[in-house]
Amino acid sequence: MFRMIKLPFKLVFLVLAVISFSILWYQTKLSILALSRIDPLPETRDMLEDNKYAEAGDYLMFFMSYEYVNENPEAQELHKEISSKRSSWSYQLDKLGEGLISGTSDETIGQAAGVATDFFVIGDIRDLAKQGVNLAKGEDVDQVLVALATLGVVATAAQVVSVAGTAATGGAAAPAVAGTTVTKSGLIALKAARKLGKMPSWLGEAMIKAAKTAKQSKSLASVTGLLADVNTLAKTRGGFKILGQAKNATDLRRMAKFADTFGAESAAMYRVGGDVVVDVAQRANKLGKETIKLATTFGQNGLKLLDKVGVLKFTKRVSRGSKMAYKGDIFHLLAILLLMLPKWILSLFVIIGAAIWVPWRMLAAFSRWLYRYFKKTSSITSSMEKI
Repeated sequence: MFRMIKLPFKLVFLVLAVISFSILWYQTKLSILALSRIDPLPETRDMLEDNKYAEAGDYLMFFMSYEYVNENPEAQELHKEISSKRSSWSYQLDKLGEGLISGTSDETIGQAAGVATDFFVIGDIRDLAKQGVNLAKGEDVDQVLVALATLGVVATAAQVVSVAGTAATGGAAAPAVAGTTVTKSGLIALKAARKLGKMPSWLGEAMIKAAKTAKQSKSLASVTGLLADVNTLAKTRGGFKILGQAKNATDLRRMAKFADTFGAESAAMYRVGGDVVVDVAQRANKLGKETIKLATTFGQNGLKLLDKVGVLKFTKRVSRGSKMAYKGDIFHLLAILLLMLPKWILSLFVIIGAAIWVPWRMLAAFSRWLYRYFKKTSSITSSMEKI
C-alpha cells in the first residue's frame, strides 16, 4: 500500500522537476514569448486630447516605421489627421506667435522665432528688464532666468570679440566663434527649458553660480561642457523632456550621447524606454541602432532582454517569436505566468525531484561494498609489505 502511494508521489515530483528544469533552461525563449509590441495609438490619442500635436506626431511616427503599426488602418488615419493639423496655416501661425511672445514652442517654426529674438542680446535684455520690473513691484524674481540672461550677455560679448578676431586673422579664429555660438545656443535652450518647467533644479543652481563667476572673469569656461550637452538635447525634437530628467552633469552627458545617436526619434524612444533606453544606448556601437529601436517597440522588457542576450540571439528569437503570439494569445499569457515563478522555487523542485528518484539504497549498498573492497585491498597490501 505504501509503495502504491509512494510511486504517484514520486511521479508528481518528477514531472514538476522536469517542468521546472525546462523553464530554467528556456528562460530566454520564454522571455521572447512574453514580450508584447507597444500599441502607440492609445497614448497618441491622449496627447491629442491635450493638444500636443507635435509630440503626438513624433511619437506615432517612430512606430510607423514598423509593419505592425503602419499596416493598421487606424494608425494610418490618425497619422493623416495629425499631419493635416500640423501643416495648416492657422496652426503654424499660432506656433509662430507662441515662439515670438513666450520664446518657447514645441514646433520648429515657433522654436526658430524664439531663437531669433534670444540669439541676439535683445532677448537677454528683455528677460533682465522683465525680472527688474518684478523686483520693483515686489514680486518674485526668477534668479535662474536672471543668471541665464546675464550669461547670455557675456556670451554675446564673447561672440562679438570672436567674430572680430576671425576677421582680423583671416579665419584662423573660426573655432572660437563656433565655440561661443554653441555656448550661446545652450543658454537660449536653457531659458526655453526654464520657461517650460523642464530645467532640473541642480542645473539652475549651477547657472546661478556660473553667472556670479562670469561677472568677474567675463568667461563661461566653467559651464562650456554643460552647455554643449544642453545644446545637443535642444537640437533634438522633444529634447527638453529628456533634459528635465537629468539628475546631474554625468547623467546629462549620457542623455546627450543618447540624443546625438538617435536624433529626432530620441523623445519617442525615451517616452517608451525611460532611463533603460538611455543605458542601452551607451552601447549602440556594439548593439546597433536599428536593433535598439526594434527592442524599444517591445518596451523596457525588450530593451533589457537585448542587453542581456545580445544582438544575434535577440533578433533571431524575435523573428521567430513574431510568428507565434502577441497580446491575448494563450502562449503569450502562459509564458508570462511561467516567468513569474521565482527561480529559487524552480531550482528547489529540480533538487527535490532528483533527490526522490536517486536510488539511495543501491548507492548505500555500493558504498559499503566499495568500503569493504578498499579495506580488504589495504589489508592484503599491508601483509605483503611485512613479508
